[in-house]
Amino acid sequence: MRDADPRVVLGLHRSRHERRLLTGALDLGVTAIDTSTNYLGFRSHEVLARTAGDLLPKFRLSTKVGYFPAPDGAEHSLAPQRLYVAVEQAARDLGREPDVVFLHNPEHSLHEGAAHSRDALAQACAALEEATSNGLCGAWGVASWNPSPLPSLIDTTTPRPSAFMVRAGLLVGIRTLDAADAATAAWGLNGSMVWGMSPFGGSANAPVWDRIGSRVFLRDSTGLSPVQAAFRAAYELPKVGTVAVGTDNPAHLSDLIDALAGKVNERTIEEYRNLLRARLLGQPA
Repeated sequence: MRDADPRVVLGLHRSRHERRLLTGALDLGVTAIDTSTNYLGFRSHEVLARTAGDLLPKFRLSTKVGYFPAPDGAEHSLAPQRLYVAVEQAARDLGREPDVVFLHNPEHSLHEGAAHSRDALAQACAALEEATSNGLCGAWGVASWNPSPLPSLIDTTTPRPSAFMVRAGLLVGIRTLDAADAATAAWGLNGSMVWGMSPFGGSANAPVWDRIGSRVFLRDSTGLSPVQAAFRAAYELPKVGTVAVGTDNPAHLSDLIDALAGKVNERTIEEYRNLLRARLLGQPA
């Protein structure tokens, strides 16, 4: 069994929630898992408690609230009372208080003007802050697939999260990267408080990873595959301290952990961001 490495979180977005995956993760030193109320058709918490309830105390467990069952599948809400009740329900369904609860994709309900959106975000964050103060979870954060609306809405009335989760990796556009950096700065968070997610844009088996020369982002990529190099680079795009990655294959998880030994070429990372920005602005590379 390897020593625990806090830089990797096992994400359960597309996972089958099999017990063997959780035991395999523990054997590899991955002691954090991330899920959401709406994963597995809103059954993730119940399935985890039923199939691996005895294992959950061994993990640092994070989940998300913001999506709710609806006749057409799901609806999103930032209503403070609904969010608070969702955190209560998560603790009951899991059989334990989550270590972190994220406000899930708040941008999905921020469409009614700056003043309304600013108040809605602040009140939603306050609901999670209250849930944390009342012992329903260990800490709270914000998880955003598209953080672009957030920086302009964060001010002194917006509670400060303990963690901020955003997309990370070579497939993330410069708008998202810049917005993630701006929101991180607006909240006064350091890099260790920022989490990356979806480092392969949905699949590490996609053909794009055979075409991208991802090893160029490392100073010494000897022995690392393109997928491993891409995973290591994801910690710099944007700068994050932890990456949540999904897989149902412990061997794949092991390969990603091995990739953490790679040393990033900071100059190449910066040049890449400059190229993305120049492309957005229509400037020559």
